[in-house]
Amino acid sequence: MIRILVTGGEGQLAKNFKDLIENYPHIKAVFTDVSTLDISNSVETQKFFLNKQFEYCINCAAYTAVDNAEKEQKTARTINEYGAKNLAEACKDNNVILIHISTDFVFDGTKSFPYAENDKTNPLSIYGKTKLSGERAVEKVLNNYFIIRTSWLYSEYNFNFMKTMLSLAKSKKELSIVDDQIGTPTYAKDLASLIIKIINSRLVNYGLYHFSNEGVASWYDFAKEIFENSQTDIKVSPIKTKDYPTLAKRPYFSVLDKSKIKSALDIKIPYWKDSLKMAIKNYKKISK
Repeated sequence: MIRILVTGGEGQLAKNFKDLIENYPHIKAVFTDVSTLDISNSVETQKFFLNKQFEYCINCAAYTAVDNAEKEQKTARTINEYGAKNLAEACKDNNVILIHISTDFVFDGTKSFPYAENDKTNPLSIYGKTKLSGERAVEKVLNNYFIIRTSWLYSEYNFNFMKTMLSLAKSKKELSIVDDQIGTPTYAKDLASLIIKIINSRLVNYGLYHFSNEGVASWYDFAKEIFENSQTDIKVSPIKTKDYPTLAKRPYFSVLDKSKIKSALDIKIPYWKDSLKMAIKNYKKISK
């Protein structure tokens, strides 16, 4: 039996992980949210780990409201940096392997080819800065950790771009979507599957990894594909970032190089359009 703690248990990644481990009876997971474990409280976090005999902790807890983080900087830092540090210290004291989820927003987007793990970071937003600080806190405290940077995460659960598009299409006949920010949509179920592979394989090549689905897209491309696959009749027009101002500055290019994780686990990663079809299919199932 492998005992696992999953923080951020009400988030989309944790919910997808919960779905998948039903097929792995040897994995016993405890899911927490802020009401049962406040990771920003170091004393509470240390107490929670006592006598639990966890082997892994998957940190899905994060402040992910990118624009709101510009106004709520203290809250974003408390969760994304101090929360990560508290978990890392509890993992160290209890001999637990930490799997910490991070983001492509640690980069400034000035490259024109995929970002590798050792590329220079330069976050443009408070969200990106606090997530990078969280990464560094984990690296400083622990030796046995996996930091997984991912991008444009979506699924059939919670709030995300796919569900927002489908919701807006119910009341609008036309949408304008940014077409000059380039990255890769990532289905949360594919990321959850990767985490299970890390655990089941007992991977010991600890460190920093990149993971997203394969392929490249703009937000406009992503939206068009969502509507095409859901058979939604709506007009989608491309616009530039300058014509859609937001509080937080976003990288223009944040495609991730997945060579390292593919080599470590000998895996093939699904193409983003294929995963989107599966996500929409699953969304329709739970929406009935």
